[in-house]
Amino acid sequence: EKSKSLGLYALNMAPDLGGGGLCAVDRMLCEEQFGHTTDILIRRAFGNVYEPLLVCQGEQIERWLKPSVRGERTCAIAITEPGAGSDAQGIKTHARKLEGGGWVLNGAKHFISDGDWSDFFLVSARTGDKEISMFMVDKGLPGFTVGKDQKMMGLRGTPHVELFFDNVLLEPAALLGEEGQGFKLAMGALNVVRLAQVGARAVGKASHVLELMVDYAGQRQQFGKAIGEFQMVQQMLADSVIEINAARWMVLHTAWMLDAGLDAREQIAMV
Repeated sequence: EKSKSLGLYALNMAPDLGGGGLCAVDRMLCEEQFGHTTDILIRRAFGNVYEPLLVCQGEQIERWLKPSVRGERTCAIAITEPGAGSDAQGIKTHARKLEGGGWVLNGAKHFISDGDWSDFFLVSARTGDKEISMFMVDKGLPGFTVGKDQKMMGLRGTPHVELFFDNVLLEPAALLGEEGQGFKLAMGALNVVRLAQVGARAVGKASHVLELMVDYAGQRQQFGKAIGEFQMVQQMLADSVIEINAARWMVLHTAWMLDAGLDAREQIAMV
């Protein structure tokens, strides 16, 4: 509730939807500060409202988009599979279109962040030999089960679960965007996530560690004086400042490119 009052819940969504309406640069400045704390707090306090939801139309807006922006429903994105991680085109999960409308979903996902907490999932699935679509799949549908939490180093408290789809019947409205648009939607989501949750937050974490380093260098005594007075220690601290600032400006420049409508995929990959 406090993040909502500050305009920071769903900060990447437009104000007319109830979001914060921040541009990419402003969002990265916030994400850097988020990096000073735990991801557990961030995910729960500021919302996981992914950009693909912006293509919702008609009843989808009221069922999935707006409740997510208001914090009434939580969402997770489900792309990764046992044989396909960042290679989104390598997924095996598939959805078969029914003659009378709707789809039948089969397959499995793993390492899905926040799966235990989420009310629905953005699931990428094959709808043809060379076609990937994205579906909004509500938790609790018959044939949809959430598996075990897959523990990950350094990510304590945030569940990364398995998802299993066994002949899950999806209504026509579950299709997000157009048929075959799933790969584009997935890449759009991953690009922003990589810049914000990896790049900007990493800068925040590094800045926090630097503060601890400086404090320690001023307190730790060796040979009768603080180790921060030794030139070699000062040089290491200075190198860290330079590296952090270089990373920060790379993140902000990439965010500026996104705000300008430019193709920033190469820059995001470098970040």
